[in-house]
Order: sequence, then structure tokens, then C-alpha cells
Amino acid sequence: MTKETDHTRIHLRIGHRGAAGHAPENTLAALELAIKLGVDMIEFDAQRSADGALVLFHDRTVNRTTNGEGNVESLPLTVLRGLDAGGGERIPLLEESLACLNGRAGAMIELKVRGIAAEVCSIVKAADFQGEVIYASFFHEELLTVRKLMPDAQTLALIDGAPIHPTAFAIDANATHAGLALDCVTPALVQALQAQGIQVFVYTVDDPEDIARMKRLGVDGIISNFPDRV
Repeated sequence: MTKETDHTRIHLRIGHRGAAGHAPENTLAALELAIKLGVDMIEFDAQRSADGALVLFHDRTVNRTTNGEGNVESLPLTVLRGLDAGGGERIPLLEESLACLNGRAGAMIELKVRGIAAEVCSIVKAADFQGEVIYASFFHEELLTVRKLMPDAQTLALIDGAPIHPTAFAIDANATHAGLALDCVTPALVQALQAQGIQVFVYTVDDPEDIARMKRLGVDGIISNFPDRV
């Protein structure tokens, strides 16, 4: 993830929750499809079940994307695994997702809840993952934990609005990357972060015109539900 030349940056194609525009989000089917579409990396979400398993899931509740109801953290793994996550797909374990991607695409693991950083790092290490890994979170203290455990780890500090200071949020998190919401991206913000050696990824960019604009701004990675459009 470096400059191709002094003037042209590589724009990584990053599948959002797999290829969520084409397949049920955060499922093995979505991961497989994203790989077939030729992504560089796949973003997915990790949180904990009631009995401590780390599963791929975005929302706090299962209501929107499955045929069940309830909070993810309140449901045991057996119940979560019994739900239909779309098209007959099941909610994957973090270990299963890493096995699916291993040697085929990079993994961007968003830590959706507090207190899971150490366990996620342990599972990634045990998977002997061959490929790039970026740990992402809106909870920047989780990223500090990752960097404490693995000083060479790549971490991405997510924000969903325009920062008061263009780089402090990423520097304070000791992050190697910044994850910016599409609506808050400006040329000055991108340039300020990159000038500090912080790579800039933008989410969630689905419209072709927005994709073209992000490329013109020279961002380092584009996260999309439709990575085939990038």
C-alpha cells in the first residue's frame, strides 16, 4: 500500500462486509463473492456472543439481517448459528472467516464492541493468516490495545464525522490508517493525514461518481458494497 509513482497512488479495492451489495453481509457467501470480484481486502465486523464466541455481525441486534430477534451479546452461539442470515447463510465465526480469506485476500477486522482486541489478535495469530491484516474500530482504545500487543500491527481509526483537528484522532490512537466517512472527506483532510504517513481509507463508497472523486483525491483505499465498481 505505497505510492506507485510520485503522483499516483494505489487505490485498494476493499469489499464492505464482504460484497454486501451482492450477497448477505458478513457471511461466507459475501466473502467468497468479494474474493471472486478481485478485491485486495475484505472488511468485516467482529463482536461477541453471550457465551464468548467471536462472530461476524454488524448490528447490535440480529433483527435486521436474520430471521431472529435479540441482541448479539445476549444470544449464545448455538442460537446465533441457527439463524438464517440471508439466503440460507449462517453467521460465521471469526476463525471461519479468516480460514476463508487466508492466502486469498487481506482482512480488515472491525472491532464492533469494546474489550475484544486481545482475543481477536490471538485468533488471527493462531490462524497463521497469510495476507494483510488491518484492525479497525471506532473505539480507538481498542486500537491502542492492538498496538500494545503487536507493535507492528496495522490499525485503522474510524470516524463518522469531520474531525476538529485533521490528524489528532489518528495520531492519538497510534493508528497507521484513518477510516473516513464519505461525507466528511475533503482534499485538505486527505492531504493532512497522508503528510503524517497515515493512509486514508474511505467508507462506504458505492456511487460510481463518488468512487471517481475519491480516486482523484488520491485516497489509499475505497471501501464499497460493490467492490467491482472500484
